[in-house]
Amino acid sequence: MINSDASRAETPDIAGLAGDGEPPAEWRISAEPVDYEAALSAMQRRTEAIIAGEARELVWLLEHPALYTAGTSADPRDLLEPDFLPVIRTGRGGQFTYHGPGQRVAYTMLDLRRRRRDVRAFVYGLEEWVILTLKEFNIEGKRRKGCVGVWVDRPDKGAGRMDKIAAVGVRVSRWVSYHGISVNLSPDLDHYRGIVPCGVKDQGITSVEDLGQIVSMPELDLALRLGFEQVFGPVAAPEYA
Repeated sequence: MINSDASRAETPDIAGLAGDGEPPAEWRISAEPVDYEAALSAMQRRTEAIIAGEARELVWLLEHPALYTAGTSADPRDLLEPDFLPVIRTGRGGQFTYHGPGQRVAYTMLDLRRRRRDVRAFVYGLEEWVILTLKEFNIEGKRRKGCVGVWVDRPDKGAGRMDKIAAVGVRVSRWVSYHGISVNLSPDLDHYRGIVPCGVKDQGITSVEDLGQIVSMPELDLALRLGFEQVFGPVAAPEYA
């Protein structure tokens, strides 16, 4: 297993992450919330099939019912209200995070053997994907030193304040990735009160809606597709499930 919270002393070069583009990755969108454990099982099966050369790469966009997940670096002290929402342990890198309605999760089952065998560059590319997506809605996403994910400045909350708008947590098995990113479109931000999100105690959480932008999930999905293709190359026509 390779964690996504490795330190980044230098800016990784993300050239080569697009691979040769053939065949393009599948692009699946689930219209209804998907049970987390069912999604995890499906991801694991698909990852094994990609490793074996029996399936194409897949990007899967979905929402989950409200829950917390604990990554491989999760500190039990960061679970502030254990009985508030279900808690599921998972093999992705990272700490505690929240999933729920109004948050777009994008699971990326990508074969780094045909792209680039560099996990640091891959994580940086996932962040770049989110930054390009948010730019479509005039939101300036930023990286924060020492913290994986995408953030926005919040000078209205105080000098130096940043709120997290997207999380990144991945696992890589035999150079095929799974898990991925989550972008806060319009989730119930009060649901974050039960955890210290990603172990960061001195900053907050925001969403596209919280920043005053009215964006639909299909609009976000289109921006995600455009941003993905800029970093990771072409994808197939959307498949709706």
